[in-house]
Amino acid sequence: MVWPALHLTCSIEAPPERVVALAGDPAQLPRWASGLAAGVREEGGRWFTDSPMGRVEVAFTGPLEAGVLDHDVTLPDGTVVHNPLRVLANGTGSEVVFTLFHRDGVSEEDFRTDAELVRSDLARLAALLEGDDELT
Repeated sequence: MVWPALHLTCSIEAPPERVVALAGDPAQLPRWASGLAAGVREEGGRWFTDSPMGRVEVAFTGPLEAGVLDHDVTLPDGTVVHNPLRVLANGTGSEVVFTLFHRDGVSEEDFRTDAELVRSDLARLAALLEGDDELT
């Protein structure tokens, strides 16, 4: 089955290398990714975080150097959610593209909420990289 997909984009005034360095570092997730925002830690070469869903594992599948920040999130029940995330050159800056799939069992309302959360996360990432945030 093919799920409906929504591509959420954000233009960032920073070169792709800087975007990848921040967004592709699991230790930096709490700075910009609200769904993965607490208690990030490395255990035996694997990355875990405390999310609103409980403890989840986050694994970037790369290749990061090509701007492929796709990541798998393993939920507490063992379900693996693949999240395509790409960083593309856009002039002197970058275009970040997150693909949100409307998976089976997800209501329209929950899908819209997820999309808004992703938009907010991408805006936070842009603010960090463009110096509009005290955490830069």
